[in-house]
Amino acid sequence: MRFQFSRFVPRSAPAVLIVLLVAAAAAFAAVSHLVTRFNLNQQARARKLYAQGLAEQNAGDLNAAVDDFRAALTGDPSNSQYQLALGRALRDTGDPRRLEEAKSYLQDLWQRTPEDGTINLALARVAARQGSIDDAFRYYHNAMYGVWHSDAEANRRKARLELIEFLLQKNHRVEAQPELMALAAGLPPDASLHLQAAGLFEQDQDYGDAFSQYEQVLQRDRGNAQAMAGAGRAAFHLGKYRTAEKYLRLAVNAHPEDSSSRTLLESASLILETDPFVRRISDAERNRRIKDAWVKAGERLRVCTQAKGELPPSSPAQNSSAKRSSAPPVANSPPAPDAITALQEEWEAMKAEIPRLRSSGETDLPDAIMDLVFKIEQETAAQCGDPQGRDLALLLTSRNRDAADQ
Repeated sequence: MRFQFSRFVPRSAPAVLIVLLVAAAAAFAAVSHLVTRFNLNQQARARKLYAQGLAEQNAGDLNAAVDDFRAALTGDPSNSQYQLALGRALRDTGDPRRLEEAKSYLQDLWQRTPEDGTINLALARVAARQGSIDDAFRYYHNAMYGVWHSDAEANRRKARLELIEFLLQKNHRVEAQPELMALAAGLPPDASLHLQAAGLFEQDQDYGDAFSQYEQVLQRDRGNAQAMAGAGRAAFHLGKYRTAEKYLRLAVNAHPEDSSSRTLLESASLILETDPFVRRISDAERNRRIKDAWVKAGERLRVCTQAKGELPPSSPAQNSSAKRSSAPPVANSPPAPDAITALQEEWEAMKAEIPRLRSSGETDLPDAIMDLVFKIEQETAAQCGDPQGRDLALLLTSRNRDAADQ
């Protein structure tokens, strides 16, 4: 018996249309199912690659992490988390050629959510690595005032800290100073944060605020050796050598291997031992210190003159130089002595005054002698380089005479 297929085929047009529609719907459903399955498989593979990339990133293999994040993003192109991870990994490889690629991925994310703090911070770090002051400043500020989904206060503070470090590294101290002030004003009572702020103030050479921050650390953590040493350094730079000696001694006692603090401690102690104007010393001791300072300054003058090897004013070399000058020489007009020679003459003239130090009526003489000593130390430092030992102590005292005993 022959099979008759034609009898199963509808004869009317509506019936044919219905059959075709049902067949198309079934085919569409089948294709849609296959596409869905394919996308789910791709997303599962992407998640696996993303997790693998994170593990490699944590292990320090950034190049492998870049490959995995790139593959994950290919599998799930709309996933902003993968795109952010890829941008960060490209940035952190340290390859300058990859910074622009990182920037393009991150800027694409930024255009979608310009208020996102995480994306702005990532872009700020790219700009910082590229050395772009304006872009870094803009993106760091966006991160400070942007939207954070967790730990907003801590993340905003971190962005400000990074901006300050970047500006100081680039020697943009003027721009860094208001950021430092804003940071200090908003710090919680956390010793580690105040210690970090103190270090930044010190790096900015703002020793007054650095000292204040170090003291706040010690109020919360009295045994913090870093804060002791920092407070001693800041006080030393402020010329407050009595305070510096106190904190530096605490730092050295806590950590005897701290050679930097020990060196500063020795200098501060020597300054206080040689300064004739510190409180609580007798007149005899004050006069002894003044005389010792005058003798030391004279020796410094002699050594500096020898080191410079200067020719006397009437030397042949100076005469030949005068002949080469276009201006005619002035008859009977010897050249003016240089600063070192003039100070040598002042020092010699002061010899006759030194014995009068014992007289209680000579109230202005101690100041006059020390003024000369300070001028000698400053001029010889300028012409022959910074001194050592007691000469250095006298030079430092001269720079902040009134604060030395504080």
